[in-house]
Amino acid sequence: MKGKILVTGGTGYIGSHSTVELQNAGYEVVIIDNLSNSNIEVLDGIERITGVRPTFVQADCTDIEALRKLFQDNPGIKGIIHFAASKAVGESVQKPLLYYRNNLLSLINLLTLMPEFGVEGIVFSSSCTVYGQPDVLPVDETAPIKPALSPYGNTKQISEEIIKDTLHANAPFKSIILRYFNPIGAHPSAEIGELPNGVPQNLIPYLTQTAIGIRKELSVFGDDYNTPDGSCIRDYINVVDLAKAHVIAMNRMLEKKSPEAIEIFNLGTGRGVSVIELINAFEKATGVKVPHKIVGRREGDIEQVWANPAKANKVLGWTAETGIEDTLASAWKWQLKLREKGIM
Repeated sequence: MKGKILVTGGTGYIGSHSTVELQNAGYEVVIIDNLSNSNIEVLDGIERITGVRPTFVQADCTDIEALRKLFQDNPGIKGIIHFAASKAVGESVQKPLLYYRNNLLSLINLLTLMPEFGVEGIVFSSSCTVYGQPDVLPVDETAPIKPALSPYGNTKQISEEIIKDTLHANAPFKSIILRYFNPIGAHPSAEIGELPNGVPQNLIPYLTQTAIGIRKELSVFGDDYNTPDGSCIRDYINVVDLAKAHVIAMNRMLEKKSPEAIEIFNLGTGRGVSVIELINAFEKATGVKVPHKIVGRREGDIEQVWANPAKANKVLGWTAETGIEDTLASAWKWQLKLREKGIM
């Protein structure tokens, strides 16, 4: 075993895929999750893929005493990958205090406890929302941080600042901040995928639920943006490709290969795809039509953003490898699997 890693939000979408990749790489994983937007059965899927069931603690990262007990009960945690956060742009506009409390306090608690328990590094799950609407596309890590367009985006910016200030104060650990673009798809086994509780806030689960008949139609928020077809453009990255980057980042810190206390990498494909293009690609990949309609713009949405992933490609040796149609086909395979299980 390489060592023990704490994955916060590990039964969530990206957390579960990263747990699989960590276990495949020889790490022992401890998951903490409050199950507010995930399902305990995800552990079964992880176990079916890897043959190993991760240690699971149901608790909230905003509860520092619950976190302290986790570290006491699971000695020797070397690194943390911090996913646990509320993440819906629209909801954050409606419930800002929920987002500030949950997203900031959970991080502060982890950073507070890391020195006490000898944790060597933390990978922080950040977002391209910190760039706002960039002046130059594609976006690299030197792009200016713009005023956030939503409380969710602001929590990512503030969290990054908290990490930077903590490390500037000579904290005895390192951090790698990964700024994702738009993770989509599911594990090729269809044992795990994106399964939000209630009505999906993210595009792909809403799209696949519409394609299978759970939702009446997909709303495309705006067709009057300054883009070729008028819909928003994003950089959609396969979730397994993304998960692998977390393992590389953790290896880098634990093997003492990080030259600085804090490093920042963009994780994307380097290609922008519009919402309309995405719907067309899904229909081509699966042969299934997606009923959709154009509606008004949604508050907090950025017009267009895609990554320049050159730094991650060169420094981490990581590349997004899976094409958009294969990724969408995996999302559809996962949706079909959910129907088999009677999850509608």
